[in-house]
Amino acid sequence: MKPYELLLKENKSWAARKLAEDPGFFDRLLHLQSPEFLWIGCSDSRVPANEITGTDPGEIFVHRNIANVVINTDVNLLSVLDYAVNHLKIKHVIVCGHYGCGGIKAAVAKTDYKPVLNMWLRNIKDVYRLHRTELDGIPNEEVLCDRLCELNVREGVMNLAKTSIIQRAWQNEQRPDLHGWVYGLKDGIIKPVFEMKSGTHIDPLYEYDNL
Repeated sequence: MKPYELLLKENKSWAARKLAEDPGFFDRLLHLQSPEFLWIGCSDSRVPANEITGTDPGEIFVHRNIANVVINTDVNLLSVLDYAVNHLKIKHVIVCGHYGCGGIKAAVAKTDYKPVLNMWLRNIKDVYRLHRTELDGIPNEEVLCDRLCELNVREGVMNLAKTSIIQRAWQNEQRPDLHGWVYGLKDGIIKPVFEMKSGTHIDPLYEYDNL
């Protein structure tokens, strides 16, 4: 059996188990999607949002990219954010990185990964530059990368707060709260590292006054 055929076989087994446990499971999913959370996470296959949070399908709206980067030129991410905030009415946005992230390690290196990946990793290098004084003082590479992972999450949350999508929802509906988390591959535990409550003021340069 080919690897992709095994996935199809396991899918049928999973669906059968779900129906046996809860005959109405798929009918509810078909007619309702009302998650409270938007999860912006890393594409790493070891960090599945539903599994590590113990949630079922339909409870978390998910966007993933390499190293959970949040930037204002990513139309894919912004369209997900817009839909989640303005149509699904989510109450929390979570930016979740993970220790041991390959994207973070690649950004710290000086390797040429060719144009497209270089362009993407440049966003993480910019985070390093913003926090260069702290990071240059960390001699251990693993500790440095773990700290950069936390700072990348923090900057991602800050970049969410800079969007008119979030600021309009804060002003009109007092939601969503923003959360920065990091998942530990070594122990499976999520560590909260940063949080912004709805309505938090940021640098006035980024605040809109005609929402």
